[in-house]
Amino acid sequence: MAAAGGERGRTSFQRRPGAGPRPSALPGTRPSVRHGQLLLSSGLPSLDCVLGGGVAVGTLLLIEEDKYGLYSNLLFKYFLAEGIVCGHDLFVASAKEHPDNILKELPAPLLDDSYRKELGDEAAAVKSEDFQDSMKIAWRYQNLPKIETSPTTYTKFGHYYDVSKKMSPELCQSVKLHSFYLHEELPFEPKMKTWNMNNGYARLLQSIQRIISQGGFDGSDPQKKQRNVLRIGIQSLGSILWGDDVCCSDAPEDPQSLTKFLYVLRGLLRKSLSACIITVPAHLIQNKAIMERVTNLSDMVVGLESFIGSERETNPLYKDYHGLVHVHQIPRLNSLICDVSDTKDLAFRLKRKQFTIERLHLPPDLSDTVSRASKQDLAGSAKLLSSGCGAMAIGKKHLDF
Repeated sequence: MAAAGGERGRTSFQRRPGAGPRPSALPGTRPSVRHGQLLLSSGLPSLDCVLGGGVAVGTLLLIEEDKYGLYSNLLFKYFLAEGIVCGHDLFVASAKEHPDNILKELPAPLLDDSYRKELGDEAAAVKSEDFQDSMKIAWRYQNLPKIETSPTTYTKFGHYYDVSKKMSPELCQSVKLHSFYLHEELPFEPKMKTWNMNNGYARLLQSIQRIISQGGFDGSDPQKKQRNVLRIGIQSLGSILWGDDVCCSDAPEDPQSLTKFLYVLRGLLRKSLSACIITVPAHLIQNKAIMERVTNLSDMVVGLESFIGSERETNPLYKDYHGLVHVHQIPRLNSLICDVSDTKDLAFRLKRKQFTIERLHLPPDLSDTVSRASKQDLAGSAKLLSSGCGAMAIGKKHLDF
């Protein structure tokens, strides 16, 4: 009987003659090994690791801004910079600063060997310090995996950036940019509500819908030879600059505008080759019910808690970090369960050239101090317990007498 596979080492699979050519892979994307969803990088490899491999196409990533908006703005720029390097189309919306000024502040990519070697030396120095500390860390921390991805390790997905340098104007001009600056879009006329929501939100949705339709990101132009991905970035949504009062009052006049906007936007994303990042000043939204609805209408929610101006800034426990990272929500994509990070103790720090998300652990000196204090407390408790037992024995003896 002849082998089904023909000759040894060959397969019997044959491509159907009528089948057309395979669709070309979209630039800067890869399918997830877990659920098959098309992923793109957030621009920060350590954040991709936290999110389960990257940002899925057709989803919404919500960043809860830190108190002063310094680090959330940096994540926002990472997302846009990754889109430029990958050749994606960009749509940048803001009511705070002009999109052109945002693009001028994007970090420079590490594309040549000199920059990669320079940043690799910095990472190697940090790694050597971590190795010296690991000799002192308690055994329970030594086998824990590290979230932070080193730039010295080669990866085909995502890029690394130097926050101390700006992206060249020639590279910024190489992609198609669509900008939305609220103060230029709103006409000088009485505000009229469209779709029963804030006028600024309605104008923004109309612009996004127009770009998706005209650019063929919704699949309406099948004759288009080269398909691409649209990256949408919206800065400080929900702030007073957008004409919304959810950050000003516990009982806003129009509490539904923000949630309606997210509901419609999520529907547009689901039906198009696009992904969106939004920063929201969650610490200013006083009505917690509104923030819960905003979270439920987002696919991924990551909060940044900065140590600036807080007691943790001078606390030696957090001396190596600049803030904490709170992963509030990760989507369930083509599966019953979502990707769950192996730890909830995440922190971030901004080095001279690199922003990273890492696992939070006790410093060696503090862990020794805590262990000594625990031993002293345990010894004191034992001594107190023994004295208590002695007093009970004396009392029992008096009772027997």
